[in-house]
Amino acid sequence: YKRYEITLDDWPTSQDGLSIAVIADLHVGAPYMPLERVKTIVRNVNNIKPDLILLAGDYLVNHVIGGTFIEPEPIARELSKLKAKLGVFAVLGNHDWPLDFTKVKQPFEQVGIPVLDDEAIEIKDEKHRFWLVGISDYWEGRHDVGKAFRDVPKDASVIVLTHNPDVFPELPRPVSIGLAGHTHGGQVRLPFIGSPLVPSSYGQRYIAGHIIENGKHFFVSPGIGTSIIPIRFRMPPEIPIITLRSAGTTQ
Repeated sequence: YKRYEITLDDWPTSQDGLSIAVIADLHVGAPYMPLERVKTIVRNVNNIKPDLILLAGDYLVNHVIGGTFIEPEPIARELSKLKAKLGVFAVLGNHDWPLDFTKVKQPFEQVGIPVLDDEAIEIKDEKHRFWLVGISDYWEGRHDVGKAFRDVPKDASVIVLTHNPDVFPELPRPVSIGLAGHTHGGQVRLPFIGSPLVPSSYGQRYIAGHIIENGKHFFVSPGIGTSIIPIRFRMPPEIPIITLRSAGTTQ
């Protein structure tokens, strides 16, 4: 895992220090990603004790050399062992949709992991109060941004979770931060060239990491697994642990 601190102008001082683990692009069944490795990932993330755990899609394996398809039920069972005081929430990715949306969503929700499909949920405890907006996959889902934000108050603190960062330009204000995966950080980065293939209409724009664009904050996880070829080169797997800071506490 790798830790990041992101300071947001509109993040309330009362919620300063919220920690979020983002688990993206497991592609369970790909070479080097058996269910046993998922157990290790779960154990390691639980040891970090983040306040919130967000699953950014692509749990299943499709189109990877040497991959073995694993049904969503055992994957969901392992991920159900993740623990965070504010909960564990998920969206689906483009590699999850070909099986059929409900065949992936149902096993997750049966083990207590809500899958947000163009919908929002208010999350609150004695310290925190914000809305988590889940937007369905940009390629395979409806990604109805208006529907996703329909119930969110205009003055709310908002975290957006989606799979494909190509939806970021469509996000309305106010959004505290948008989180995504999908790109694998390019998966392969060559010297002097960079990543020759990024699965995004925007090329390198949303390849990985913290992005500030028109006053909006986005973070794209490089993810953990592999797609097409079971190789990562100069782009290691990563679980970002993001701590949100209020600008009011840094002045």
